[in-house]
Amino acid sequence: MRILEWVLVLVTVAATLLMLVFPKRRAMTVGILSALVLAVLLHGLINSFRVQMIPTYLVGFVLFIMLIIQLMKSYRSGRYVQSAQKFNRRSWIKMTLASIMVLAFSAGSFILTWLLPAFTMPEPTGTFAIGTFSQHLVDESREETKTPEAGDKRELMINVWYPVDQKAAQGLPLEHYPSELGEAISLVFGIPSQVFSYLDTIPTHVVKGAEMSAVHSNYPVLLFSPGIRSARFQSMTMIEELVSHGYIVVGIDHPYTSARVTFPDGRAVSYEADPDFATSEELYQYNVEGIGIRAADARFVLDTLTQWNSHDPNQLIEGKLDLDHVGIMGHSYGGATTAEALVQDERFQAGLSLEGGFWGTVSTTALKQPFMYIMSGGTAKSFDPNASSKEKVFYPEFEPDLDRVMTSSLNDTYYLTVENFFHQSFTDISLISPKMFARGMKPEHNVDITRTYALAFFDRYLKGEEQPLLQGSSVKFPEATYDAQYTKIRNEQAQ
Repeated sequence: MRILEWVLVLVTVAATLLMLVFPKRRAMTVGILSALVLAVLLHGLINSFRVQMIPTYLVGFVLFIMLIIQLMKSYRSGRYVQSAQKFNRRSWIKMTLASIMVLAFSAGSFILTWLLPAFTMPEPTGTFAIGTFSQHLVDESREETKTPEAGDKRELMINVWYPVDQKAAQGLPLEHYPSELGEAISLVFGIPSQVFSYLDTIPTHVVKGAEMSAVHSNYPVLLFSPGIRSARFQSMTMIEELVSHGYIVVGIDHPYTSARVTFPDGRAVSYEADPDFATSEELYQYNVEGIGIRAADARFVLDTLTQWNSHDPNQLIEGKLDLDHVGIMGHSYGGATTAEALVQDERFQAGLSLEGGFWGTVSTTALKQPFMYIMSGGTAKSFDPNASSKEKVFYPEFEPDLDRVMTSSLNDTYYLTVENFFHQSFTDISLISPKMFARGMKPEHNVDITRTYALAFFDRYLKGEEQPLLQGSSVKFPEATYDAQYTKIRNEQAQ
């Protein structure tokens, strides 16, 4: 709970008690009303209103109406009462019940803000500040298969995050989490999106309008594909960390599988739920087609970046993209997109899958690029044939597909399991609600695991830097363990 939220709660509690004790003091009424209005205005203007505080807002509204009525009555009667109310049994009961109700509503706000706090993002550990711009892309070579209109072309929204000198970022306003993230969380967890409307008041470490740093002549490039029903902003802590260490990261929203994609002209495309299938095989083939579309999106984005490196319409990244060192990463459906894109396009030189599937040619074709797969401890338990229940992300073909991909690879593979993680732990969800989603660890430590291993992997294979974190267990991250069967260094020269 933020300071001004505490102030508002305390003002409503104090106002209730003073009204009960001094119900007819005009000066007291004016003072209480002024304090209440001031507390609400300061909270709304500085902190912004949010759903978690609704119980306190209700108390404040009722108090406001009662104070106005009381003030109007005092002016009409012309009386100015000096004495406090004389208490009898009825008065005590009335005051006790009112106090209990106000305290209950205040406790409701406390609990809701405790469950969904206004958090502060962890600082990136690199030396660069972070700039960004968004771009609407249209692939004229592909028709959109999900629209009823024939001839519609495939459209995407992307964000490009890039390294900026710290001095260049000073004084520029910080970007906030976008509202699309609340829509994504709502779809994934079935919680009303209004609960997360406050997220657009949470500042990131990203600025707009800053020039790219000239410390290096160019920077390696990473594409990021989010999970199904999610958004390109789902893992901002990881994106910020990578950019702060000198990467250009491009986040992709895939219409109809992302939560909600809003285009510059105001059109919005929402997630389209999967149809029901009679068999697992039918669902599997449906996902093969879906991942094929997403992998084509990734290839198209890389084609566009190649064009921009020669002529950038935004005049920000021209000549700054190191297209000889390009990686791709993704979570869940985005992890599956990563694996398939690696097989389809060798321009992607390394890939990181955060608990994604293996739908498409990747399940039958040996990977040639370094590949890292990170599995949550929660989903890993589904491999046990005696498990009483399976995670929703687990499907019958997953285990044999995983085995083929990891054992047939022609390059280095890493398979890491993180205990106490569940499928959404690879996003920023632990920061948004530590009590519900951090699962026995500090939320900062939760996001640090994902961003640190991602940085180590790409630093190793796109920058050629030695990474002890990839060579075995870590004291800093005891939850993370490598699987000996699937973690193989096949390219000794690279290591």
